[in-house]
Amino acid sequence: MLDSKLIVIKIGSNVLTQENGFPDLLRMEKLVAQIQFLISQGIKVVLVSSGAVAFGRKSVPLPGNLNPVFKKQIWSSTGQIRIINQYLNFFEKHQQAVAQILVTKEDFRDRKHFLNMKNCVQALLSQGILPIINENDTVTITELMFTDNDELASLTAAMINADTLLLLTNVDGIFTGNPSDPASQLIEQVSAKMPEVSSYISASKSSFGRGGMLTKYAMARKSADLGIQVFIANGKRDDVLTEFANKSLRCTWFEPKKAKHGAKKWLAHGEHYYVGEVTINAGAKASLTAEVIRSLLPVGITQLSGDFSKGDILLIRDENGQKIGLGRAEYSSKLAQERLGQKKQKALIHYDYLYLFDHD
Repeated sequence: MLDSKLIVIKIGSNVLTQENGFPDLLRMEKLVAQIQFLISQGIKVVLVSSGAVAFGRKSVPLPGNLNPVFKKQIWSSTGQIRIINQYLNFFEKHQQAVAQILVTKEDFRDRKHFLNMKNCVQALLSQGILPIINENDTVTITELMFTDNDELASLTAAMINADTLLLLTNVDGIFTGNPSDPASQLIEQVSAKMPEVSSYISASKSSFGRGGMLTKYAMARKSADLGIQVFIANGKRDDVLTEFANKSLRCTWFEPKKAKHGAKKWLAHGEHYYVGEVTINAGAKASLTAEVIRSLLPVGITQLSGDFSKGDILLIRDENGQKIGLGRAEYSSKLAQERLGQKKQKALIHYDYLYLFDHD
């Protein structure tokens, strides 16, 4: 485990929700005290918290036959006020200022908007204010929702160049079988060179959240690939964050690779945001995946699809249809189509704005 200076902590729905579906205020208060302890140790913390629906469910009873989407919107919008006020009350006891940031997936698609959010979070941290981030469920349509708050936390960690991502759930981490099976063993470390461990993970989702351990694993691997150490730990342990600070926490730790720079961190999460696709020939693929990565020139492009503008994210495929990576367009699809296959043309994707899958 490495030292942490800037950490994103994600608290899952199951951590803050009792079995009856109502909020667990005692658990929440204990976690707030431990977050405050981390801050007192000089660690900058950004909090991504689920649980708004539980707060809404407690305060606003709804008829059973109401449309489930409407229920979620109502409970989320009414609960968001209550959960942030509860955090405010608990943190005020420690003289800790907090701020709320509500985001949608669309906010991460545009590089300028992405950087604007990053600057906002950094400004809050510079003034000793704890940012509390959540998805704006009320206005988000299903196709554009985050997989769950694990994805949001992973994106946030990449955005602010955090060195640590801590995903708190209701189990100690990833096990070699069902966590409730006594024969299952905790996988304490996932190194960069380890084979896939996803085969051990149940595809079932948590009781109150949208995602499950498979989502956590996928986000953890992606974050570690970007140079962020990741912990999946049990948020229902009474001293989970104290044990984290003391490096005695029983959990699953993902070893980080060499840190990528900011633009590549943004692109790494762009697989759901890309606007167009680029198919490249064998020569271009060899050039992109060589030890010295080069920009993608029109001469190596065989096909384009989608209507894109300068600054949009593009998906790169080889001639067999295999996904190679993601890049930011340097000019529009109209210009790209005119220059397709031509030599001595400006790069469509500059190597500074190129992220390759499974390539160090």
